[in-house]
Amino acid sequence: MYIGRVHFTGVSRLKLIPINKPLLNEEEVKAVTKVLRSGILTSRTRSGSEVGMFEEAFEEFSKAKYAFAVNSGTTALYLSLLVSKVNRGDEVIVPSFTFVATAEAVVLVGAKPVFVDINPDTYNINPEEIKKAITKKTKAIIPVDLFGLPADVRSIAEIAKLRDLIVIEDAAQGHGALYKGKPPGCFADLACWSFYASKNMTTGEGGMITTSITEFSEKLPAMRTHGEKNEYVSSMLGGNFRMPEMEAAVGRVQLKKLPEFLKMRERNAQRLATKLQNINDIQLPVTPMGYKHSWYLFTIRLRNDNVKKRDEVIYGLRRAGIGATAYYRVPIHLMPFYRKFSKTHLPNTELASNQVLSLPVHPGVTIEQIDYISNSLRRLL
Repeated sequence: MYIGRVHFTGVSRLKLIPINKPLLNEEEVKAVTKVLRSGILTSRTRSGSEVGMFEEAFEEFSKAKYAFAVNSGTTALYLSLLVSKVNRGDEVIVPSFTFVATAEAVVLVGAKPVFVDINPDTYNINPEEIKKAITKKTKAIIPVDLFGLPADVRSIAEIAKLRDLIVIEDAAQGHGALYKGKPPGCFADLACWSFYASKNMTTGEGGMITTSITEFSEKLPAMRTHGEKNEYVSSMLGGNFRMPEMEAAVGRVQLKKLPEFLKMRERNAQRLATKLQNINDIQLPVTPMGYKHSWYLFTIRLRNDNVKKRDEVIYGLRRAGIGATAYYRVPIHLMPFYRKFSKTHLPNTELASNQVLSLPVHPGVTIEQIDYISNSLRRLL
């Protein structure tokens, strides 16, 4: 088994408690079977389609006026940048401590990602660092709700308003999170969601764009279908970015189950935090006042700045059958392809990348397994 730069050999996969796991049952099977029997596997229209019904349900969930289903979270980011008229020569401020798709979408539209540092307690992009990074070329900011904890988007939106910048919230890990009592996207111009198999709810692959800006809502449906406002007549740049009907059918079922999934994640996270308190060697996850964590990942950090020590702990947990994982071992600004965009030193980002590790708290983890995880970690430390 290979994870990042470290080989984990001799680890049994049969009894491994995975870091995340989709929970699917007969309801999802029936929903997909219904689509297959209908013979309508994809749809360009919202009315009566599985995609349309999923979008309507997601609008209610996200408290947004408009929701548009697409084929991945990366596509959601790409189209959000495109509809915001981010072009070649523009700069987009992003965190480096996140999954590469956040910066990848910026490069795909021809713009330059500008990496800034994080808050060392929340691991989210630091608004004060954003202020320092703004230039005449800055067009947008993409805060990420990392590990399921919302970024400080209201503060970021206030910064953006002063400079006439677009805020695109990367909520790929934020399903069920709340910030100032509101879901992700409520303080941003657009929000981008992922339904990848590991997420709090899944469609297998797939994503969603939410917004309350009418101008964007008028363009996004065409942009995800080759720029066509009228069939076979492209009026703008677009592509084939639609979500299939089968994925939307699964998404509708999963969205209904999400509240129960979140309760179980919260239960597991709180029990694990209680079990791990008073261990001096680790820093537990922080949830500031006014925030609600969705517990996509339960991420701790070792106080010792020693990547070898962190990796030894992960190895020991995996030997014990626990799918501990380090996100993100190599920050984006240090990845080979992205080094050309920045030579910035991001101390908080680089320190976190050497210290953090995530533990399983998904709904498939039992109370007994939570206790086993905490006891195993205590022994290792």
